[in-house]
Amino acid sequence: MIARVWKGWTKSENANAYEQLLREVVYPGLRTIEGYIGGYILRHDNKEESEFVTMNLFESIDAVKKFAGSDYDVPVFEPEARRLLSKVEPIARHYDVQEASKLKE
Repeated sequence: MIARVWKGWTKSENANAYEQLLREVVYPGLRTIEGYIGGYILRHDNKEESEFVTMNLFESIDAVKKFAGSDYDVPVFEPEARRLLSKVEPIARHYDVQEASKLKE
């Protein structure tokens, strides 16, 4: 399993709109990709900006490439995200998942 991790920042006034974009557009789109397992949206707010970390789980690098293309280290953005984000990490990082615990239901 591969974890794709990426960070982006918004100004405080754009944080809720960006989170809504992730929840209503980005993650539903990810769920249609063969080999996509699931993901998390992490958010840390401070007075002036909000930091978002997205972690998406895929069965393999080939599944990541179905989402991001052959140059899969390059972040993928919805056009609206570019307007809402004030700062972005220039690459997405990929990790081999060594252990995964099931969340309690």
